[in-house]
Amino acid sequence: MLSDSTRKSASHYAIGNKNPNLPFHPAVRAGDFIFVSGQVPKDENNNMISGTIEEETLATLKTIARVIAHEGATLSDVVRITTYLEDTRDFGRYNKAFLEGIGDAVLARTTVEAKAVINTKIEMDAIVYKPLPAGK
Repeated sequence: MLSDSTRKSASHYAIGNKNPNLPFHPAVRAGDFIFVSGQVPKDENNNMISGTIEEETLATLKTIARVIAHEGATLSDVVRITTYLEDTRDFGRYNKAFLEGIGDAVLARTTVEAKAVINTKIEMDAIVYKPLPAGK
């Protein structure tokens, strides 16, 4: 899955398939942490999902879950999420859906309005703490 050019060391490497049109990877592992690039609501075939803020929030969390699953992590391993909303008037409905989608994770979160969110209502990035298996 990884070429030599995407692996910096045994504990620092790219995760997931990089879009050839973008200058970054879906996520990067650095030691015991996984840094997830901004994710948007996509289905398992990488098709954009357009819907209500609730639907897009839940779909974005599922997108993050798929990215981090490559490293054996789940949403309960997430320690930080930053959410970028197209419209802060959606905050209450987003917040309720976020709570439903994140479960009992213990995390820090920031939510901001961002006009750079294009063709979607939401984007999220995340930091995950998932210790490397012994011997890696």
